[in-house]
Amino acid sequence: MSKLHKDLSNAIRFLSIDAVEKANSGHPGMPMGMADVATVLFKNFLNFNPKNPNWMNRDRFVLSAGHGSMLLYSLLYLTGYSSVNLEDIKNFRQLNSICAGHPEFHPGSGIETTTGPLGQGIANGVGFAIGEELLRERFGSKIFNHKTYVLAGDGCLMEGISHEALSLAGHLCLKNLVMLFDNNSISIDGPTSLAVSDNYKKRFNSYGWDYVEIDGHNEKKIFNALKKVQKAKKPTVISCKTKIGFGSPNKSGSEKAHGSPLGEGEVKLVRKKLKWRHEPFVIPENIFEEWRKIGKSGQVKEDRWKKFYNRKKKQIDKIFSFNFSDIFKIEKQNAIKNLDTIATRKSSEKILTALNEKKNMIIGGSADLAGSNNTKTKNHKPISRYNFKGNYIHYGVREHAMCGVMNGLSLHSKFIPYGGTFLIFSDYCKPAIRLSALMKLHVIYVMTHDSIGLGEDGPTHQPIEQLSGLRSIPNLNVFRPADTTETIECWELALKSLDTPSILALSRQNLSPIRKSYEKENKCSLGAYEVYRSNEKIDLTIFASGSEVNLAIEVSHKLATHNIYSKVISVPCQEIFFKQKENYRNKILKETNYKISIEAGRSDTWSKFIGDNGMSFGIENFGKSAPYKDIFKDFKLTAIEISNKTKNIINKN
Repeated sequence: MSKLHKDLSNAIRFLSIDAVEKANSGHPGMPMGMADVATVLFKNFLNFNPKNPNWMNRDRFVLSAGHGSMLLYSLLYLTGYSSVNLEDIKNFRQLNSICAGHPEFHPGSGIETTTGPLGQGIANGVGFAIGEELLRERFGSKIFNHKTYVLAGDGCLMEGISHEALSLAGHLCLKNLVMLFDNNSISIDGPTSLAVSDNYKKRFNSYGWDYVEIDGHNEKKIFNALKKVQKAKKPTVISCKTKIGFGSPNKSGSEKAHGSPLGEGEVKLVRKKLKWRHEPFVIPENIFEEWRKIGKSGQVKEDRWKKFYNRKKKQIDKIFSFNFSDIFKIEKQNAIKNLDTIATRKSSEKILTALNEKKNMIIGGSADLAGSNNTKTKNHKPISRYNFKGNYIHYGVREHAMCGVMNGLSLHSKFIPYGGTFLIFSDYCKPAIRLSALMKLHVIYVMTHDSIGLGEDGPTHQPIEQLSGLRSIPNLNVFRPADTTETIECWELALKSLDTPSILALSRQNLSPIRKSYEKENKCSLGAYEVYRSNEKIDLTIFASGSEVNLAIEVSHKLATHNIYSKVISVPCQEIFFKQKENYRNKILKETNYKISIEAGRSDTWSKFIGDNGMSFGIENFGKSAPYKDIFKDFKLTAIEISNKTKNIINKN
């Protein structure tokens, strides 16, 4: 091992050790163990430019083992990214420092994705690799031909999402995807042998991956392995046998180096053992300059690349700046002409058919439910290992991976990914949905079979608490349209919501149109709006969403026969409504003293609409197996039941 390599690697180690020690919090062991691998990668193979972190053809480096965040922060600082300076390193894990406990995505920072929930970074990496294949196929390998390197640990590979994502990557033969497996055999509880006895080589080979085993502290072997994968024909995992806490006399190779500082005394011993005679946070000038040279080399590579990119810049910009406005206008006009009674999942399919008639950046998919989600249209061409010109991904029964992959696709470039499953399975998707919201990604989740209205499949498939749970996530728009026109408008809003992911909760059962005349205005952009009024002067406000809006209108009709007049408010998106100006919110919420809500699910989120004295008609239990009309009747979600209860309350007062 060369002296230069030792010095460069130790710079990473001691920045990480010192930052964790100063914060009195963090994970020093992984950066200490993987410093040799990271040094060889960044020095000899990784194509990146700190002066332009957004270079489109840069290699992506994903730290799936996010607890070792100081490895990444040290690399960003040493190679010259302006996003991380020495003061940030010294303020590791402190308020408002970019050097957080786990990497948090910031555009243009060099941090490619937010990681922490183990395994999510692997799925993001698969999304990055798919994005690279799509761009290369569309614009040529001289413009797009880069690799995605994912650093993953034992914990990442224990999580179920890793199995799904790695299997998909092998199926698609993503040859530019490389996993650097920090095979240190230690987790928080102790040796991984306490819980795992997998044969990793057989596991990866069964996925269709190449598997290479090396000594993760041997510079030459690391170099040779990385050199080999530059011409790989399939995705490759390099299993790096490392020692967690490398250099620590008393804590290396054990869980003691995993989740807490080494301690002042042990740090002194590490300095002595590794012959690092420098004060905390001090990097000798000669070592620092060598790291900066590594960073500067990327600028030359990008300058060479620009010559090819500029030739196709107009073509690339045209696809990524596609304007959808005219499509939505035409589709709304068609909806009013036809006034079909159809499920909103079918309405969604119609708008997707129109959107995909022309080449654009929308990439669809479904977790083996295309025919049920109606996410695949006649204009879609499946993506496969043989054809990355397509625009539709068959994810298989892999909801966890699908959503993590979509996050990676969104992060990679300006592709707009959407993926379908049943709303009940949003529970499988929630970790990735939460990360979409946290990172402000342009990702669209199409979730059909949105209530007990799906009928015979019963309580295992009937969502009750899911809407409430999803609505509780910050920076997530949950759309539940009531008919075709609302579905079109919700799709328009989802495509325009660049910094907020969207969920489209769509019905299985057919719904009658509530909007029967064309209006240029996108009323769903208000979040909630009046769709029916039984009299100029009213006693009651009825709030509803999705399939229950028609039910609310029917309730309003019945109450009018008893001289109780009301307005019906369709609420396609609660989150957007509460962002409206106060005078509009008051107009919707405060016209009447009496308020009720109707939604076939938990009623938690409706208290903001009806107040303390209102009444919610919903479901506080699980569903049942039966034709959907029988289930609604059993749960007393009928116009007769609701109008009678409402009438009694109003008459009593």
